[in-house]
Amino acid sequence: MAHHLRTSRVIKLLILCLLATVVVVIVLAIQPVIQETSCQCTTNRNTHTGFESGKGHQLAIIVPFRDRFEQLQEFVPHIHQFLNAQKIRHVIYVINQVDKYRFNRGSLINIGFLQSREESDYIAMHDVDLLPMNPDLSYSFPRNGPFHVAAPNLHPKYHYDDFVGGILLVANDHFQMLNGMSNKFWGWGREDDEFYRRIIDAKLTVTRPTGITTGENGTFKHVHDEKIISRDMIQTVEQKKNAKRDRKTGLDTMNYTVVSKNNLHIEGAECIVVNVHLHCDTKSTPWCELPYSVKQLIKLHKLQPEEQKTWLQQRLNNVERVIMARRAADEKPSATQRSDR
Repeated sequence: MAHHLRTSRVIKLLILCLLATVVVVIVLAIQPVIQETSCQCTTNRNTHTGFESGKGHQLAIIVPFRDRFEQLQEFVPHIHQFLNAQKIRHVIYVINQVDKYRFNRGSLINIGFLQSREESDYIAMHDVDLLPMNPDLSYSFPRNGPFHVAAPNLHPKYHYDDFVGGILLVANDHFQMLNGMSNKFWGWGREDDEFYRRIIDAKLTVTRPTGITTGENGTFKHVHDEKIISRDMIQTVEQKKNAKRDRKTGLDTMNYTVVSKNNLHIEGAECIVVNVHLHCDTKSTPWCELPYSVKQLIKLHKLQPEEQKTWLQQRLNNVERVIMARRAADEKPSATQRSDR
């Protein structure tokens, strides 16, 4: 009888040890899963969590971009710190055009909107070479219509009344209502002027900063150097004829391919770089590509004086060879002339 009791106790102890082992194994198995889930829930990029003036909203900074990496290195940390100081929750999108066509700022902004609209409810169409310096420049949600931060009386270079370029804040609903920007403007300029016509046609009102006393020389830092990065300001004849209000293209006619999408960190500030390939309908906008002769002139313009002389001399030599070859062909008697002799 005593032996039977001892055996029963041993069995009970074994069962308890087995149960304890199972519990420990389950706890250890669950623990890594809990930690991993916690990590995944904290990926909020540049978003500022203690925002007030942007309460309930998130801003997408849309930067149309090509070959301006030095400016980007200064822009990203600057705008991140500037918006954090205003407690504006934000994310920065750099839409990088990687195709062979001329730069198309309007299409790149459209792509930025399409890429960001699920996580942000308003955008800033933002030039990479324009840095806000006055802390009183507001980037808050533009509830009453487009808000032009880089107003004509504050922008360092452009001062005409209808100017809405540089930095323009637009609510997603309004940008969608306007069908975004025109896709017809290849090369530099005029897409902002066309967008202003869309705003007016929709009976929206553009508002601008008030009470800013730093003027056109102290409100922004303009970091563009024309000697280093020249703008494509060529306007073909067909292009000039089509520089009117565009009622055919916009968000609903975008044609592009996202080549890649990566997160880039610059001095602790993060941006999302979206490399895109635009597609051009050469029948409707043949000026998306410059004629060969124009490309040659642009190439000549970028050369140093001595290089220009060498380049021109080479072309003159080629022309001279062609002329001499034609003269030799004209002087050579034809088969009929030889038979007559």
